[in-house]
Amino acid sequence: MRRREFITMLGGAGMWPVAARAQQPQMPVVGYLHAASIEAAQLSLPALSKGLRETGHVEGRNVAFELRGANNDYNLLPELAAELVRRRVAVIVAGGGAVSAIAAKTATATIPIVFNMADDPIASGLVATFNRPGGNVTGITFLASELGPKRLGLLKELVPRATHYAALINPNAPNVDSHIAELRAAALGVERHIEVFTASSTGEIDTAFALLVQRGSDALIVGSSSLLNSRRVQLATLAAYHHLPAIFYDRRATEVGGLMSYGTNILDATRQAGIYAGRILKGERAADLPVVQSTKFELVINLQTAKTLGITVPPTLLAQADEVIE
Repeated sequence: MRRREFITMLGGAGMWPVAARAQQPQMPVVGYLHAASIEAAQLSLPALSKGLRETGHVEGRNVAFELRGANNDYNLLPELAAELVRRRVAVIVAGGGAVSAIAAKTATATIPIVFNMADDPIASGLVATFNRPGGNVTGITFLASELGPKRLGLLKELVPRATHYAALINPNAPNVDSHIAELRAAALGVERHIEVFTASSTGEIDTAFALLVQRGSDALIVGSSSLLNSRRVQLATLAAYHHLPAIFYDRRATEVGGLMSYGTNILDATRQAGIYAGRILKGERAADLPVVQSTKFELVINLQTAKTLGITVPPTLLAQADEVIE
């Protein structure tokens, strides 16, 4: 049996060594721990690599990667984090939400951790303050679920005749109750009805979608979570099939056929996490690197999808768009 095949057998679905384990001992390894699948982590790996290259670190030359993905089963994260600790990686980058960073922090108090997430790192217990994180954790944070009311407003502008809104939420996402309350308050403010549907697995997405269509929903807001983001192709396809206007938080959903998205450029945030990982490899301490708050938001509209749905995008909305996919 080939050695690479043997490694793959040992690794299973949750492990993916990017560089061969026979690397020279002095080559540092960046562990990438993600709440979603290995495939989802691989899709964002180029952005992480780009950030590392900006600090002079190139995969295979002076840095290697080791990936772990939980396939949205958060119960797997503690053991996956422990594996990276046993691997003696030089730094852990945690993606897919606070759950990944918390698992990493629980697994080690010495290996530096760089998170890339939409959750509040102070409320999550990851850092003491934004300016002086303290401990071995720092990273990049951005707004996601908090932008739900803004997405609702954009969807209302795009499809003003829609009256029965649906929100698809992962019930296991952090602070889910407060985000649902904000959405309901926003809907009430624009005199729209909103019904919340939940999905915590791929199968439940199909079930929730069938139910919201049955209930007569005529517009959809897709919540932010590692699960829903990783299933963006499935969601965009379902929305198109049912002729349901939908807005997402990640531009990548619009790029694969979703109608519209509004939120942080997550790949750019991942690049920033790579920069921080590179600075740590150069000797800086996580405790001294302030948490970066990403404040740039993008509105992306897919005109081809709008045409398929028979929607005319108002000129005022097109003028607000950062990018229009034709």
